[in-house]
Amino acid sequence: MYLKNIKLSNFKSYSEIEVEFSHNINCLVGNNGVGKTNLLDAIYYLSFSKSYFNSLDNQNIKYNESYFAIHGNYIFSEQSEIQQFSCIQKRGQSKQIKHNKKLYSRISDHIGKIPLVMVSPYDHELIQGGSEIRRKFLDGVISQTDNLYLEQLLQYQKALEQRNKLLKTFYEDRYFDETILSLWDEQLVRLGQPIYEKRKIFLESFCPIFNSYYSMISAIEEPVFIEYDSQIHNCNYATLLRETWTKDAYTQYTTIGIHKDDLNFKIGEELFMVKKFGSQGQQKTFVLALKLAQFEYIAKNKKLKPILLLDDVFDKLDMVRVRQLIHLVGKECFGQVFLTDTQQGRVEEIFTDSVIEHKIFTVEKDKIAVQ
Repeated sequence: MYLKNIKLSNFKSYSEIEVEFSHNINCLVGNNGVGKTNLLDAIYYLSFSKSYFNSLDNQNIKYNESYFAIHGNYIFSEQSEIQQFSCIQKRGQSKQIKHNKKLYSRISDHIGKIPLVMVSPYDHELIQGGSEIRRKFLDGVISQTDNLYLEQLLQYQKALEQRNKLLKTFYEDRYFDETILSLWDEQLVRLGQPIYEKRKIFLESFCPIFNSYYSMISAIEEPVFIEYDSQIHNCNYATLLRETWTKDAYTQYTTIGIHKDDLNFKIGEELFMVKKFGSQGQQKTFVLALKLAQFEYIAKNKKLKPILLLDDVFDKLDMVRVRQLIHLVGKECFGQVFLTDTQQGRVEEIFTDSVIEHKIFTVEKDKIAVQ
């Protein structure tokens, strides 16, 4: 599978632009602020119907314009016809996601159709940020390969929202109804327990892949470990919810459940937390290994190679590591790759004496030209 071409209208810094891509590696070169990352974000939109960087769709419309539109043509196999996917956002209206000009009835039905993995400087938040970011990563990987999981997760979030509203009402109106609260507890257990089980099963498969990539990138033999941290380990979910009724009524939100799950990233013989004790290089390698493992896991389970977006990943890597990474993603086990860099000379040097098929694009304000 690969993105043959993309057309943007009024998306972020772009007015009107259309670009034809290589099915292998595409390099976007230009100064900071000229729109390299914006193009990657448009490609991300076509996979996830949202921005990687900005959760407010209207803010991705070019200034003083009334809408943005992204159209991408994909080829899924040598024998298949071109498949068009579109994302259209008009100010003050609902977002539209289309497949071959047919509107999806639910945006969630689109997730997983175009598997994709994004690697960005913002990914350091996987290490340094709160548990919500790591759950988002966990859920994002599983959701691309399991539509039922995504549906259960969306239903759980709705039930959780209703339970929290109920707790707030209890607090404001100074009363407590055990019968009604028990009904929402049942919903959280019914939906949350299978989510928990699937997360456990996923990590059993994912961790060995991650360990392999970490060793490959770091070229150092050091133990790394991903620990699944959940309040419901070896516990009865319904009982835990019941035991926290008093606390939840006081705090006005649900303090126990799979929405509190986390991943603990550990390293070294003593398995110290990477967040506290890992060097900058170890943390960067950890995140990159997570993302490449995400790629392989999705590829194996979808029988389809995801698109790989590498945004500004070379700045803190020496040329040996850069060449190692490009050699890795240029192999047949990977598919179409997009990467950005500010240094044209570095990109050209990477492909010196290389037989990897690639295109280099020069990006300027609202303009993209192939070399």
